[in-house]
Amino acid sequence: MEKPFVDPPEGPVPADLEIIDLVEGTGPEATPGMQVAVHYVGVAYSSGEEFDSSYDRGAPLTFPLGARRVIAGWDNGIVGMKVGGRRRLVIPPHLAYGDRGAGNAIKPGETLIFVCDLVGVK
Repeated sequence: MEKPFVDPPEGPVPADLEIIDLVEGTGPEATPGMQVAVHYVGVAYSSGEEFDSSYDRGAPLTFPLGARRVIAGWDNGIVGMKVGGRRRLVIPPHLAYGDRGAGNAIKPGETLIFVCDLVGVK
């Protein structure tokens, strides 16, 4: 899949995790405990600016789903996706980096938007 364009946010910030399937996958389903490989683009809700992209690095992020190795919005938002699917996650601060933010890339209290492509499970 090609790197997605992330539409700028509109309207009020959602209070809870928002999951929108953009493309329905047809492969195996991601369930907690599986190793998943996800290509993604991350955008700050407040500015619409991209802060991270696995596409730019040329390799998906691989992690054990549900093992708390990633932000809670990912552990919750990737579950149920099927390989080949593309999903937009809008993740409020309490399921992301909260009031501490993340380095210079993500300010404290930021809501995050990710467009995620599930490229593999095992």
